[in-house]
Amino acid sequence: MTGKERREQLLDIGRRLFAERGFEGTSIEEIASQAGVSKPVVYEHFGGKEGLYAVVIDREVERFLAMATVILSGAHTREKFEAAAVALLRYIEDNADGFRILVRDSHPASGTGTFGSLISDIARQVEYILGDYFRARGYDPKLAPMYAQMLVGMVAVTGQWWLDARKPKVEVVAAHLVNLAWNGLSQLDPAPSLSAEASRRPRPGQPPRPGQPPQPN
Repeated sequence: MTGKERREQLLDIGRRLFAERGFEGTSIEEIASQAGVSKPVVYEHFGGKEGLYAVVIDREVERFLAMATVILSGAHTREKFEAAAVALLRYIEDNADGFRILVRDSHPASGTGTFGSLISDIARQVEYILGDYFRARGYDPKLAPMYAQMLVGMVAVTGQWWLDARKPKVEVVAAHLVNLAWNGLSQLDPAPSLSAEASRRPRPGQPPRPGQPPQPN
């Protein structure tokens, strides 16, 4: 192999092992063994496991952001939303190892770690889209950041779930995502409120208010 080909081989092997076992569960010895080289060859290309992992992560971040940029560009119609949902699930399907590496160190709702940071960045872009959507329909655009987190979080967590379930088909999952998100936005109440019963419900561990029956455990 040329030096470039060897580097790509080591990246492919490292990507697969990191996805299966995580950073701590993967060793330089195993990467080298599966590549049919000695450990010094891995060190020569990447300086160690940390360097190899960093390159793998950088590549997956670049791939994910490129996909997100395409999804968020253009007109924001229902058809575009449908295409975006399919594109995200196709990305996860075609890049399962890379997606597993991205989500392994962070939950999308945490805002920390590689994937958490990516989701936060995308939510900030969606925030601007929803702000324009809200203004055009008489809703408060100041609520756009919260709705952006809800929408992106829903899609991201569904993608993680589907990565393991792998059913129903991508198009079916995308259709249901759009059904919930788009139809929910189209019927958005400009001033939602909780029912009186829900508002009176005590916090877990607190005694019920006078006249209120105790809540089941």
